[in-house]
Amino acid sequence: MSVSQFEKIEKKDRVSRRVRTGITYFLLAVWGFIVLFPFYWMILTSVKSYSAYNSEYIPKLYTLSPTMQNYRDAFTAVPLARYFGNTLIFTLITTGVMLAVTVLAAYAFARLKFRGKNLLFTMFLALMMIPNELVIITNFVTITNWNMRNTFIGLILPSVTSVFYIYLLKENFEQVPDELYKAAKVDGTSDLKYLWKVLLPICQPTIVTITILKIIECWNSYVWPRLITDDAAYFLVSNGIQEIRENGFGRENIPAMMAAVVVISIPLIILFLIFHKKIMAGVSRGGTKGS
Repeated sequence: MSVSQFEKIEKKDRVSRRVRTGITYFLLAVWGFIVLFPFYWMILTSVKSYSAYNSEYIPKLYTLSPTMQNYRDAFTAVPLARYFGNTLIFTLITTGVMLAVTVLAAYAFARLKFRGKNLLFTMFLALMMIPNELVIITNFVTITNWNMRNTFIGLILPSVTSVFYIYLLKENFEQVPDELYKAAKVDGTSDLKYLWKVLLPICQPTIVTITILKIIECWNSYVWPRLITDDAAYFLVSNGIQEIRENGFGRENIPAMMAAVVVISIPLIILFLIFHKKIMAGVSRGGTKGS
């Protein structure tokens, strides 16, 4: 093959790579627009006045007179700050207790040896096959019989464990070489100390991932809080949206509703933007055997 033919082939390959790269970035840009447009529309609607929004026969993609009145109304028409406080208490306690339960259960299934462990774990995983609706019915009957409706304990108790998170962390624990555990036992290290000093630092990305996913799950929780509480003093932000719609702004005031949704969404968006790399790293580590 001559030098000129080789250069032609190499030039054709470069053009082909550039075309593929251009198509890839174009498709990613289109997908990004599709994903981000609802957020843009939510924020845009939240800064439109009620009269301006209703006067638009065809919705506009911009506004020349933005207003923050909708955000002020979000905190005055209903006790949105109290809903935030309730959600913060619910999220912190539920996540903390869930982490303790998940870490101990995952460690037991990953490292400890006891009779029937595999059978018990198989039965444990089988719980994931049960529809959530059936679990909610059972939890509702139990919490009601225990007189825990309209209490934080009733809100928190059914959410302090997760089969999926236990499975994810167990798989991560099992990736740590057995030699570390054996060496720790030779040195007289207890299981709890080995868990605290060795496993948790090594598996930190997965721990962070589980924590963030649980926070998001608690923050967005709707069905169970709506079912178990009918007292506004225990409403979470997700239930507060319905309260805002019914007793705050009214069903027609869409801009004010969007302002409340923006306020509620901001903490989760910030949390994800800060920790998204750790979430991806934790999920990929937890789902990969070996190393």
